[in-house]
Amino acid sequence: MGLLNLLDHILNFVAPALGVGFVCALLARLSMPKSSKKRAWWSQGAINFAVGIVVMALGLVVFGRDGMIATYAALVLACGTSQWMLSGGLRRS
Repeated sequence: MGLLNLLDHILNFVAPALGVGFVCALLARLSMPKSSKKRAWWSQGAINFAVGIVVMALGLVVFGRDGMIATYAALVLACGTSQWMLSGGLRRS
């Protein structure tokens, strides 16, 4: 496998985490305008992206291959939970 092939595989592996992480951050900005202003949207997206990469790597280790629906479901759940915690969690204002 060449360098460009490896780079293509890595970018395709982390693309779902990037998309879900930043979409969660932007949707939180629209749906919870007061509570999601604690950090910049790109900072929240970067944290969600990091959480997503961890979940994708765990899915690869557990299932032995990439692209399992259970991994994608766990990705959505983990990024949503991460965004919820970044937006204030259970704390009431």
